[in-house]
Amino acid sequence: MNNHRLLTGLLLTAIVSGGVCAVGQNRRVMTIETLFEIAETNSIQLRPYFTAEQEAIQEVEVAHTNRLPDINTSLSLSYIGDGFTTKRDFSDYQRAPIPHFGSGLSVNVTQPVYTGGAVTAGIELAELKSTAARYSTDLQRDNIRLRLAGLYLDIYKFDNLRGVVESNIKNARSVLAQMNARFEQGVALQNDITRYELLVSNLELQLVKINNNLDILNRNLVLTAGLPEGTVIVPDSTILARSLPCEPESTWQSDAVANSSALKLARSGVDISRKAESLVKSERLPKIGLQAGWTLDGPILVEVPPINRNLSYWYVGVGVSYNLSSLYKNNRSLSKSRIATRKAIDNLEAATQNVSLGINADYIHYIEAYDELKTQEKSVELADRNYMTTSTRFQADMALLTDMIDAANSKLDAEQQLVNARINIIYYYYKLLFTSGKI
Repeated sequence: MNNHRLLTGLLLTAIVSGGVCAVGQNRRVMTIETLFEIAETNSIQLRPYFTAEQEAIQEVEVAHTNRLPDINTSLSLSYIGDGFTTKRDFSDYQRAPIPHFGSGLSVNVTQPVYTGGAVTAGIELAELKSTAARYSTDLQRDNIRLRLAGLYLDIYKFDNLRGVVESNIKNARSVLAQMNARFEQGVALQNDITRYELLVSNLELQLVKINNNLDILNRNLVLTAGLPEGTVIVPDSTILARSLPCEPESTWQSDAVANSSALKLARSGVDISRKAESLVKSERLPKIGLQAGWTLDGPILVEVPPINRNLSYWYVGVGVSYNLSSLYKNNRSLSKSRIATRKAIDNLEAATQNVSLGINADYIHYIEAYDELKTQEKSVELADRNYMTTSTRFQADMALLTDMIDAANSKLDAEQQLVNARINIIYYYYKLLFTSGKI
């Protein structure tokens, strides 16, 4: 009895403290889809991926600037000291006065005409990386949605489980009151009452654990979705009434091939590797560009004595450059690029296999969940019937207390398993949506 009073006191303290904390809470009934929409704009975990997308878009713009002409200009001012002349054997030294103020101004313009495909490949590579960044965001979004769905359904599961436990506590207390009345009449033992009080205490402790799990799950859900602190998510009560499709596995497999973010990201990795390989190949080709320039220098030092005047000239023409070292340096880079492409293809094949296996496993669990639901519904029906029969027999002194406790535990377990079975159907449906890229 002392232990029971102590536990009851602790429970009352937890309930009172929970009530104090709940003053500042904002309870909101939400569907899973509403949570997805909120996370789309508020989730902190998505922000780095959105930023990476913007960075990739800017890289495309930078790559396009390589088509524009290169314009270089320079201006120099200098002090020129006097020179001297000598014979070849350094005899007959003579001073050679030079104008001391020197200046130079030049402008050079180069317009790429042919770069061996390097500029085009660079732009396409940047665009592929931008696409990959978008697929990476989609994959992270899918991961967050699956996590939100899991947390949401766990909250629904524990919330229903709390109702089941509370109902069992109510029934157990009713039986305990009857036993106390029978004890006063001298037809029940104190030991029997103590054992049933222990059952009630265990149920109350289970209720405390359920409430704690709900607090943890709700906080994780709120932070993942980017909702304000203190928000309490209340799952939509109509979620179990949703009609979920039972399409064949082949349909899910086909959808996964077309829509899976993981496969799209792996395919983009192959495209990026192949484009990088073509970019390495372009280094072996010559570069051709149109050139134009204008130069103004002074004084004219190539004359003896120097002429204290400015010399200006301009030019236009075609420039051709070829990196001869690429003939022996490029082979290693090209081999590395080819290995990277082969690795990307291997990654794609592995990702395809993983997605196919994931669809298969999720589909089996999805169908299995329906079978489990039918079984658990029958189990609850039998457990309720057994509990009512045992309770009637116990009141008529035809059943032992242990029979009553066993019947109560069986009823509780069956009701818990029924809640889990209903939630599992929805969870594995969203798991299929995630693996197939349709979440």
